[in-house]
Amino acid sequence: MYIKIHEAYRTIVAVADAEIIGQTFEEGIRQIEVTESFFKGDKKTREELLLMLRTLDKEDATFNIVGLNSIATAIEAGIINENGVIKIDNIPIALGLF
Repeated sequence: MYIKIHEAYRTIVAVADAEIIGQTFEEGIRQIEVTESFFKGDKKTREELLLMLRTLDKEDATFNIVGLNSIATAIEAGIINENGVIKIDNIPIALGLF
């Protein structure tokens, strides 16, 4: 999995499964492009990513999480819950403030 932290007016945390980086998923009017420039940051193991997500300041962050493993790790870290997950072309996605 990859994590990339963008610093803007607030912190934007992008997390994606390694195997879907560079792909675009579409379903009806929904689309997500998992670009390298936005999502490909530091490659982390599940345990490393879990620790990072648990220590982030959730009050000052927006999260963009894409992929089965990334979503499962974010749920375990308490960043998101299953109710906040949608699917586009069978790829789980969670976007927004949590």
